[in-house]
Amino acid sequence: MRADRLISIMILLQNRGKMTAKELANELEVSDRTILRDMDALTNAGIPIVSQRGKEGGWLLLDNFRSKLSGLNIDDMKSLFLFPSGELLEDLGLNNQLLDTRQKLLAAIPDTYRNEAQAMWERIYIDSGTWRQPKEKKDALNIVQQAVWESKKLKIFYEQADGEQKERLIEPLGLVAKGNKWYLVAVRNEELRNYRVSRIQNAKVEDETFKRPLHFNLATYWEQSKVEFVQNLPKYDVQVEIHTEIINRINFTGKFVKVIKTENPTGDWIPATLRFNDKQEAIEFILGFANKIKVISPKNLPDKVVSLAMSVIDFYNNE
Repeated sequence: MRADRLISIMILLQNRGKMTAKELANELEVSDRTILRDMDALTNAGIPIVSQRGKEGGWLLLDNFRSKLSGLNIDDMKSLFLFPSGELLEDLGLNNQLLDTRQKLLAAIPDTYRNEAQAMWERIYIDSGTWRQPKEKKDALNIVQQAVWESKKLKIFYEQADGEQKERLIEPLGLVAKGNKWYLVAVRNEELRNYRVSRIQNAKVEDETFKRPLHFNLATYWEQSKVEFVQNLPKYDVQVEIHTEIINRINFTGKFVKVIKTENPTGDWIPATLRFNDKQEAIEFILGFANKIKVISPKNLPDKVVSLAMSVIDFYNNE
């Protein structure tokens, strides 16, 4: 696109100071004549680009403009090399461009930034995957991407949490990678909704386009959505005393339980409040630590723990 090329010309001139029409043409893979037309367009738009004639001549931006073209500082430059994980780029069909893109960036940035940017590249690697979790089904991701890029309505067959599939006509606004999972943010019935891409069983891009909501910002919406999601999660709090032998294990495992607070220990026991999603989850977790967790409240919870323990004993006695 011409607009992208014009921006590229300005960035190249800012980074390299002066370039001939031929150098720009080779860099951008266009003809010399195209570059000359682009220079006319930039000049007519009020961009202070000037041409110096002679053996050492070329095109350059006036200094008072170059300093304002980009507010990039050294931290900005280094952050450009913190690419998302290869897995996410591969999902989007961009993984083959990763190395080449960083090489181009490295060649384009000013010498004063280059060493630190390369050091960042060599020392930081982002892996968004998990150790054992299998990759989610992403068959519909390419179709969803197309609808997002083209602002076209999307018909999906979506599997809900209870396994029931529903047909939905939505207006896709953007994709969000959360860990190694993809979520689609879309409008349905004039309300913003989140859809897990792995639950989209089938998708079809419609011919009809739509207008994006005015002032919609994907990142801002997602952060607000996360806060609301966590606030609406079911909560089941349990007052307990935890033996000092297992307190490190309790604090280490954040997958099943959240430690809300702990108090000063009384001998070998530490009073604490644990938060679970529901009662059954609490019962199973507490039983797993045998005589190392004492339930204080709710008052009827110890009976539930004992009942589950007895059912386990009966099961194995009858084997």
